[in-house]
Amino acid sequence: MYLKTTGLALVLLAGAGFAVKAEAASPATATFQVTMTITKACVVTAGTGSKIALGSVTATAVNTKGSNAITVACSKTTPYYIGLAPSNASTTGAGTMTTSDALAGNTDKVPYQLYSDSSYSVVWGNTATSTTVGNGVSGTGTGIANTSSLTVYAEAPSADYTPDAYADTVTVNVNF
Repeated sequence: MYLKTTGLALVLLAGAGFAVKAEAASPATATFQVTMTITKACVVTAGTGSKIALGSVTATAVNTKGSNAITVACSKTTPYYIGLAPSNASTTGAGTMTTSDALAGNTDKVPYQLYSDSSYSVVWGNTATSTTVGNGVSGTGTGIANTSSLTVYAEAPSADYTPDAYADTVTVNVNF
């Protein structure tokens, strides 16, 4: 009887989870996503010295011309439209240079016009929006690391004003 009791004890121990051979359990799994939303972006910089220098001229000078570059970089496939706004808020690219000597009585304003071409025939103004070029210049981004260089041309039709140093600030608006 002793053997039968011992055999029964072994069977009970195996049934209680003390098996000699174990099976591997399936791993528990879960998933998650990595997400990112990339938004459109553009960067603009003005050219060397950030000015168009029309030089030193005599009062008899006419159609004094100059140019400088701006660079634009926009995210890939992003359409952009660039407007130029002289400080007098002109949308037609027509500006006026003034002098810092207004306190000394010089109130002259020297007119100039901005252009997008070297023949000074296509006005570059500020009617561009985020969806239309207006009288601005358009392009398509090729990546923030890739800049596009655009030349801005300026012309002052006359220098028949009080001798002094004149300047104006133009804002470059990149709409995208």
